[in-house]
Amino acid sequence: MSNGIDETALRDAAETAVSQCLNLGSDESCVVVTDDERRRIGEALYDAASEITDDVVVARYPPGAQHGEEPPASVSAAMRAADAFLAPTTKSLSHTRARGAANEAGARGATLPGITEEVMVVGLDADYRSIAEHCAAVLERVGDAEEVRVTSPRGTDITFEPGDREWLADTGMVHDPGAFSNLPAGEVFVSPETANGTYVVDGTMMPYGLLDEGQELRFEVEDGYVIDIDDDAVREQVEAGAEQVGRDAYNLAELGIGTNVGVEELVGSVLLDEKAAGTVHVAIGDDAGIGGDVDAPLHLDGILREPTVWADSVEVELPR
Repeated sequence: MSNGIDETALRDAAETAVSQCLNLGSDESCVVVTDDERRRIGEALYDAASEITDDVVVARYPPGAQHGEEPPASVSAAMRAADAFLAPTTKSLSHTRARGAANEAGARGATLPGITEEVMVVGLDADYRSIAEHCAAVLERVGDAEEVRVTSPRGTDITFEPGDREWLADTGMVHDPGAFSNLPAGEVFVSPETANGTYVVDGTMMPYGLLDEGQELRFEVEDGYVIDIDDDAVREQVEAGAEQVGRDAYNLAELGIGTNVGVEELVGSVLLDEKAAGTVHVAIGDDAGIGGDVDAPLHLDGILREPTVWADSVEVELPR
């Protein structure tokens, strides 16, 4: 197995995804959506699924250019037609119409955007029933709040107003028709109606991955839009999206709270690091797939270390 990952460890992680998270049945159909760069992970998931059902296929295509880009039409059709799907891809399918349409058609499934063998082994070596309990505890504290304020030692001070939008839980347990999750999982999140303030990313964000010691990315937010980005590389990503959709590329798309206590340190993978218990992440761009109304060709998450969260001025105890 490449990159020093033991074949048994990767197989065990794939079995967790298929059996515990997806709860795949012997009479069900399953499609594994992957691309050329994630072929080995796709094959591991296919092997695990084929131990349970004979009705399993791999749909593989060249990696997309950016997160949120739609897959080929044939892949989208395969997702809609299956009982269940798993999507380990280089670029995220989480915020695509293809994923949403598959869930609306009754398929349940999980996306694994940017997954590596290392992240898969670490992130799926977890008790997802326990993660679901942590998600429920956080939801109980923030679910009905009119305002959620986040601060951090690096200068974050931003207030989110969820409005009528629902907080969602990414527990990793996708057992019901139409259910959806990321894997690795462990977060509660909302697409707020508006937000105002400053947030400072000091954990992980693309295109950097894990930020260097002392590196900070500062964002100013006004009336639900990012109005200033102090980093050239991040700004260029958003500007590229704005060439297609204008101001919507600057939409403040998401507030998320990590609940996966099995993730003990940030490793540079947004997929894994945004789930780390005791962190908060904030995203720019598309939110149509998570309860918002903005359809944009990007969804850029930034992870904040050591946040403090208040729900209607009451401090929220975060999982650690």
